Amino acid sequence: MEISVEVPPYLRVHKDGTVERMAGIQVVPAGIDPNTNVVSKDILVIPEAAVTARLYRPNFTPQNAKLPLVIYFHGGAFCISSPSDPLYHNSLNKLVAESNVVALSLNYRLAPEHPLPTAYQDSWAAIQWVASQAKAPEDWFRDNVDFERVFLAGDSAGANIGHYMALKLNNVSKNDFELNVKGLVMVNPYFWGKEAIGVEITDPERKKMVDVWWDFVCPSDKGNDDPLINPFVEEAPSVEGVACEKVLVIVAEKDILRERGKLYHKTLSNSGWKGKAEFYETLGEDHVFHIFNPDCDKAQSLIKRIAEFINEERVN
Repeated sequence: MEISVEVPPYLRVHKDGTVERMAGIQVVPAGIDPNTNVVSKDILVIPEAAVTARLYRPNFTPQNAKLPLVIYFHGGAFCISSPSDPLYHNSLNKLVAESNVVALSLNYRLAPEHPLPTAYQDSWAAIQWVASQAKAPEDWFRDNVDFERVFLAGDSAGANIGHYMALKLNNVSKNDFELNVKGLVMVNPYFWGKEAIGVEITDPERKKMVDVWWDFVCPSDKGNDDPLINPFVEEAPSVEGVACEKVLVIVAEKDILRERGKLYHKTLSNSGWKGKAEFYETLGEDHVFHIFNPDCDKAQSLIKRIAEFINEERVN
């Protein structure tokens, strides 16, 4: 079949409209993970759009034990992967075991079949669904979730989603929204821009590759200065509006996206935002290395840092 669009290294679109993904297509079932003793199950969260999520908790959690909830958005440039991808399933098992939390990993719909802003819309609908569980709970929520200790988290595109979900929380009434989002974890956030900064200037080949991704998933006359991918342009909502108490920004030294993560942390720290902005850099590693090499020492340290962030103010 003839190819009309190629988006390396993720996918290609054939002229007949067929989408051929080259990554993020493997699937593993939910269940008990023998390595971490974490149990998971798949649930329907947005029935009208058939959007699901994978729910995790430590196995044998006592019925009355109330744990923090992590709402997780996976990476993949908005166009590949899912919570059932073995790489993400493994990562969530490790995060839940290390942090002692309940986690919901959202299976938002992907571009190009569902162009942006669909992923953002699905993510917000899922947060609203979670908030509804405080009154009409799914059993794991009823038994084990502390709705006063909720965290948004994600890597790459998922970290981008997390930022915009934290901004949207400013527009909800706390009386109608029984969910207290305490913090946001952003691992190697996927932000970009037309004008190169930092290492982007000296690595034009990788910059060209990243330039292609956003144009594919979100055709826009603004291109890579669309406010959804560049939160630093004038028309983007101010990062000052992030509606949580603390944010952890994690970058990797060899990641071409690291300059944007550093800029995000600096901008947030210097804004009028009243929260606590934390920063963590992994030396010698590239983009989302912890997903691809989860058993290395640096990946384990990264997961431990996230767990510390979630539990920093927790009373045991």
